[in-house]
Amino acid sequence: MPHEPADATSHAQAAELERQRLNSLINSMGDGVIALDEKLQVVAYNGAALNILDINTLQAGTDITTILKAVNKNNQPIDVRQAIAGAKTPQSYRSWKMSFLDGSRISLYVSVAPVRTSFGQQGMHGYVLILRDITREKSLEEERDEFISVISHELRTPVTAAEGNISNARFIFEKSGLKHESVEASLKQAHQQVNFLSGLINDISMLSRAERGKLTMDIEPINVHDLITEIANIYKPDATSKGLALKIELDPHLEILQSSKLYVREVLQNFITNAIKYTEKGSVTLSAKPRGEGVDFAITDTGIGISKQDQEKLFDKFFRSEDFRTRENKGTGLGLYITLKLARLLHADIDVKSELNKGSTFTISIPNLK
Repeated sequence: MPHEPADATSHAQAAELERQRLNSLINSMGDGVIALDEKLQVVAYNGAALNILDINTLQAGTDITTILKAVNKNNQPIDVRQAIAGAKTPQSYRSWKMSFLDGSRISLYVSVAPVRTSFGQQGMHGYVLILRDITREKSLEEERDEFISVISHELRTPVTAAEGNISNARFIFEKSGLKHESVEASLKQAHQQVNFLSGLINDISMLSRAERGKLTMDIEPINVHDLITEIANIYKPDATSKGLALKIELDPHLEILQSSKLYVREVLQNFITNAIKYTEKGSVTLSAKPRGEGVDFAITDTGIGISKQDQEKLFDKFFRSEDFRTRENKGTGLGLYITLKLARLLHADIDVKSELNKGSTFTISIPNLK
């Protein structure tokens, strides 16, 4: 009987050792791990996966869709096969839920990574799933969002009343003809602080609704020319008070845009507010021109500009640049994060071009929504 060559035996032993090491690695992980072949059949798994799926054992060759039956936040079944097989690059999901026979339900984090595996035929395609029970985490998030929603709602009434009373006091003081610089300065500062607080509450309220997926859109025809002119008229006093020129550049071929007027306005106003805030001299320009089945809006300023490093984090939640000129202006770091959320709802793309000490241009491409 022929003997197996020594090098072949050595290779088999090395492969077995590598397999054992891999099994030890995945079984030491706290997250559930399931390796699938290209047919979405189970090849390997760890104990944590069994615990999350609430099953005692799992046979190799089991179709993943028979054990991973998930629903979305609206309790609608998720096409697990499509979610996995359609992943050409790593994907993750945080809104999946699973129910069990005893009536309990968990929130599930699922990460899907397409890979080339060494299981079965060499070079065969497969997938690796990472599963994590995030029920407690999601519960805390929901409690936090509910708290923020209630607080922002309760604060809005007294802040609005305070803003109105201070505004009236300033008006009465100005009409009285009295000249008292300290009183006038105090009223002005109080008015500015209340307005800042009002804006902060609006940002928190908007953020809360965006995080909970409570933002909805009403699609309507938008006259872009009228919208830009209206916004420019609102912000002209702010620009003039800083000695800035507020310009409008509108393409004569602009047509009606079908989108959410509320959110388009909000996105543009957030960029214009920042442009005026971070520009000390020169101008801020609002422009719009047709682009395919939609409109390209642009806000260009001659302000302090944004470094390459900061541009990468610009839309992160709570991000505030370390540039001392930015720190001189109050802010929460929520404005552009919320703007990005709204832009995604509008299916819009945002492009940023900026150079330190020369200014910035934000281009927002908004398509027609049917």
